[in-house]
Amino acid sequence: MRRRPDAARRGRDRRACLLPPPPGAPRILGTRPTTAVVGGGIAGLAAATALAERGVAVTVYERQPFLGGRVGGWPVQLRDGTTMTMSRGFHAFFRQYYNLRGLLRRTDPRLERFTALPDYPLRHSSGLQDSFRRIPRTPPWSALSFAALSPSFGLRDLRRMNPAAALPLLDVRVPEIYERFDDTCAHDFLENIRFPASARHLAFEVFSRSFFADPRQLSAAEMALMFHIYFLGSAEGLLFDVPRAPFPQALWNPLAAYLRRHGADVRISTPVEHITPLPGGGYEVATACEQQRHDTVVLALDTAGLRSLVARSERLGDAPWRERIARLRNAPPFLVTRLWLDRPVASDRPGFLGTSGYGSLDNVSVLERWEDEAARWAARTGGSVVELHAYAVPPDVPRDVEQKRLIDQLHRLYPETRAATVVDARHEWRTDCPLFEVGSHRHRPTVRTPDPGLVLAGDLVRADQPVALMERAATTGFLAANALLRRWNVRGQTLWTVPDRGRSALLRALGTGRGSEAHAPHEGPLPTSGSGQK
Repeated sequence: MRRRPDAARRGRDRRACLLPPPPGAPRILGTRPTTAVVGGGIAGLAAATALAERGVAVTVYERQPFLGGRVGGWPVQLRDGTTMTMSRGFHAFFRQYYNLRGLLRRTDPRLERFTALPDYPLRHSSGLQDSFRRIPRTPPWSALSFAALSPSFGLRDLRRMNPAAALPLLDVRVPEIYERFDDTCAHDFLENIRFPASARHLAFEVFSRSFFADPRQLSAAEMALMFHIYFLGSAEGLLFDVPRAPFPQALWNPLAAYLRRHGADVRISTPVEHITPLPGGGYEVATACEQQRHDTVVLALDTAGLRSLVARSERLGDAPWRERIARLRNAPPFLVTRLWLDRPVASDRPGFLGTSGYGSLDNVSVLERWEDEAARWAARTGGSVVELHAYAVPPDVPRDVEQKRLIDQLHRLYPETRAATVVDARHEWRTDCPLFEVGSHRHRPTVRTPDPGLVLAGDLVRADQPVALMERAATTGFLAANALLRRWNVRGQTLWTVPDRGRSALLRALGTGRGSEAHAPHEGPLPTSGSGQK
């Protein structure tokens, strides 16, 4: 990967790495090849966008009546008669999500549909609080400042830590970090470092649970990569942006219109039943209504959806590949509870708050602080729209009991909500996030498959770039498109990532235990397109 020589564009780390695609023609010449993109989440939309822009005839098949996947939204009618948009909960769009933000710039070049939240506050039930507002963005000053300013790090705690065990965090590389730590769980990794218990619970476990898994299940390699992306390897910092409107209005409806202007056929409420490779090449994609031939296929599904479709498509791939798909596991259930209250929360409550020590409650959002639809409802009724998240809920917990517990923890955290009447409530339970469990990386499927015309995309896919969560979905979507475009000698999507190693020779030497450092990647040119398409 090549490094970017300066940060002329706001929001770009000076050391961000460029991943140029193979050379080729700017777009398809002659007969347009056809591609079926199965799945209309972030990964599928990224793949569809890169292909359609370059002249491929794309058909997107999405089983839900909306786009966006786990960042989608749908209309609901409240008991007061108001139509609102429900979703699967809060998502933070970090500044280091270069490829996702590049996708969204297709319809919003300056990202004006987003607003920045002023802080990423964390609160423990003991009363300890942390904030990232005053933390410098550039490592290692970010880590040093956090330790100096955080009340969860005392001098006695710092003396008890095992710094040698933490040194690998200074030079995280993919896939090497998986070779070193994928067989260790995140909990044991932090125990070995001897992080102060308060810091571990307040900060690091809050981050690890963003992968929808308990730290005892999560691979330490994934946690180390997360530290690198969000804290120790990138100078973008830990503050983030959120959409000013619900996800469909702000993100996916404009992108669907953009795809259709480029000739794509976007089909919602259209699940794919099975896919069959054809003897003369290409694939037959079968839905409940028709069978259609496509030259190539992108599978951009969640874990359960991919397992199920591959099981029903008996001729896809070979036996080892199908076994890899069958081994994929879902993370434990998670719960999103959204409450429409008849009175406001206190005026000093932040738009987003990460929590620890409040039972299963992992974070609280006050939606009217940034979302226009919630703000209009709150202004009209004098109330608040509050959202609660519980990640990695034990699967045997009764759902009604857990929903009540979550609201009880809200009352404990924000006591003024005890007196509020719930105008309406929605409880969304899901079990479709990928589980990055200990030792699973070596078995995880990659973008390429045994069938040259079949590629995978999504946050469940193994990637050799420092990306995670929504950014992994967008990046693998573009990589899937690039793999197909290369078949037609067409230049694909240029990609960016956070630095692919420690930020300085000294940190790299400390992180790897080496006395000298190999040559760094050579410098790359500045991007020339506002959308990053070229």
